[in-house]
Amino acid sequence: MKKSAWWVLGIVVVLVAAVMGVHQISHSAKAKTSTITVGSMGSDYDIWKHIASSKDAKEAGLKIKVQQVTDGVQLNNGTAQGNIDVNAFQSYSYYEAYNKQHPKQQLRALGTTYLEPMGIYSKKYKAISEIPDGATIAIANNPANTARDLLLLQTAGLIKLKANFGALGNTNDITQNPRHLKFKEIDDTTGPRVLKDVDVVLISNTVALEGHLHVLKDSIFHEEINQSTRSNINILATAKGNASNPQYKKLVKLYHKKDIQRYIKDKYYGTKIEVQKPISYLK
Repeated sequence: MKKSAWWVLGIVVVLVAAVMGVHQISHSAKAKTSTITVGSMGSDYDIWKHIASSKDAKEAGLKIKVQQVTDGVQLNNGTAQGNIDVNAFQSYSYYEAYNKQHPKQQLRALGTTYLEPMGIYSKKYKAISEIPDGATIAIANNPANTARDLLLLQTAGLIKLKANFGALGNTNDITQNPRHLKFKEIDDTTGPRVLKDVDVVLISNTVALEGHLHVLKDSIFHEEINQSTRSNINILATAKGNASNPQYKKLVKLYHKKDIQRYIKDKYYGTKIEVQKPISYLK
């Protein structure tokens, strides 16, 4: 009877182990084929739709669903809350500003993608030197792009900012305004539409492209690619707890594949300049 009992117990143990093994294999297979939701907007949304259906994505074993969200804060909120796995739309400075404003909903940068120059545009003037006293300049009303706009105006020689000007800087930080410029804050997605209503508008390249503007040809001044603009490099970001996810990290390598980069260069006329640097470079 004792031998029989041990024999039955042995069979039960083997069966349980087998069932657990099948469950683990099934779970592992499911994890490998799980879909990564990438949230994006504008031209970045179009890029990631192309990437999701690319041969490179299939070869990397990545199944990608691209979700369009038209508001940057909502997109970051959705990512921080885990409703979106990874987002692809923002500069490092925008990401920093978001984290400072949302201490309980932190994001982490996965890797760099590109830099597209911010431009100064005008329908009335063809050069910075022509901008008159008292001109009205439209700048972004979100903190990260407000700061970026003001830094570009400083580089153009129109204003001077305080020495410790940071990612959340604003017009209160202007120390010199020799031309007595007036500033009008706008939703930065409307830049091309207000171009005819004000003297000067600062427009991000993604928005400029949507408005059929080419930053290297149509702006009267634009950012150069150098150390001073490194915080304006775009990144892929995810929720703080997902930063070490190996599948998410694969998205960074995928973005920099030669075929993908060729597509981006051709479609956006060279205005999205590839940057393949460690995150430490941006800090």
